[in-house]
Amino acid sequence: MGKIKLAVLDDYQQVALTSADWTPILAGCEVSVFHDHIDDVPALVRRLEPFEILCVMRERTPLPRALLEQLPNLRFIASTGARNASIDLKAAEDLDIEVAYTGYTSTAAIELTWALILAAARHLPQEISSVQTGGWQTRLGQELKGKTLGLIGLGRIGSAIAKIGNAFGMRVLAWSQNLTPDRAAESGAAWVPRETLFGDADFVSLHLILSKRTQQLIGETDFDRMKQSAWFVNTARAGIVDEHALMNHLKLRKISGAALDVFWNEPLSLQSPWRKLENVLSSPHIGFVTDEAYKTFYGDCARNVLAYLHGKELRP
Repeated sequence: MGKIKLAVLDDYQQVALTSADWTPILAGCEVSVFHDHIDDVPALVRRLEPFEILCVMRERTPLPRALLEQLPNLRFIASTGARNASIDLKAAEDLDIEVAYTGYTSTAAIELTWALILAAARHLPQEISSVQTGGWQTRLGQELKGKTLGLIGLGRIGSAIAKIGNAFGMRVLAWSQNLTPDRAAESGAAWVPRETLFGDADFVSLHLILSKRTQQLIGETDFDRMKQSAWFVNTARAGIVDEHALMNHLKLRKISGAALDVFWNEPLSLQSPWRKLENVLSSPHIGFVTDEAYKTFYGDCARNVLAYLHGKELRP
C-alpha cells in the first residue's frame, strides 16, 4: 500500500511545514502543500480528489456539500481554528468524513483591530507613503481621547476592544442582539439601542460571529445613521455587512471611511473596487496571521492528523 495522501491548502506564507513538527506524519503520509488559492470548483475537485486528508486554514477554501460529494477519497478534515463555518458539517457526517479543530486565541485579532483604528485616525498609510515618495506632512489626524467607539458585539474580542478603548479615554458604546446593559457594563461599555450607536460613534467596530441570524445584519439604514466623519471597522466577517450599502456610502463620502480586514470574496480580484477606493484602509485578512497563532494552528493540526492516523480519539 502507498502512503496516505495529505494536502495542506492555502499556505499563503509558505510556513505550514516550518510552523510545526510534521516528522511523524511524513513517515506515513505523502504531503502536498498548496500556496495558491483556487475558486473554480471543477479545478478544485481535480486538485483535491486524490487526498484522504485535508488541512485547511480557517475558511479560505469553503467545503460545501457539492464539493465534498466529489471527493470520494476524503476521510478527514483538519481545520485550523475553533470552528469553521465554511465546512458543511452535516454533509461531512453523511459522507463519513471526520472533522477536527485546533486551539485559538483572539489576541491577534484584537491587536489588528486597534492597528486599523489607529492607522485610520492618524492617516498612517497616506503619511508613510508621502515620506516614501519625497513628501512630508499632508493632513491632520484625530486623537482618540474623547471620541466615541461603538462596538457591535461584546464577546471575547469585543470586550477586550472595549477595555482598550477605555484606556485611550474613549466613550465606549455597545449593542448586539442579546446584549444587556449589565453585561455591557461589565466590560466598561454602555449599552445603547442600535440606532443610537450608529448615530453617535466616531468609530463603529464589528465583532460578531457570522451566522444565519447575523448574515447581512448591518445595512443601508445603519450606514445612513453614521456621521459623515465616522469610520466603519470590520475585522470579523464580511458577510455580516451589506456589501453594496457600504460601498455606496463610501463612494458618495457619506461616511469618512472603512478599515477592513475581511471581504466578501477572498482573495480580492485584481479588478475589485475594494482595492481602489481612496477612503478604504484594507488589509488582506491578517487578523489571525501571526507567528504565534500559526504555531498553535499547525501544531494542533499536525497532532490531530497524527491522532487520525493512529486511530485515536480526536481533539474536540
